[in-house]
Amino acid sequence: MENIQWRKSSKSAEGDGDGCLELAEHDGEILMRESDYPGVVIHTTRVKLRAFLEGAKEGEFDNFA
Repeated sequence: MENIQWRKSSKSAEGDGDGCLELAEHDGEILMRESDYPGVVIHTTRVKLRAFLEGAKEGEFDNFA
């Protein structure tokens, strides 16, 4: 996975802080990784990521914490 442009949220720690979620788009997929473990990459689609984010906003996963 060379030449992938990883982006992190503007809400992430400033500078080169660890513990940031990074996102990229590659070959029609959305890629996610934790900056502490850049070799572990989750592959998903825009539709599935959108559904997950909407569920998180609605509290769907609150009972897991």
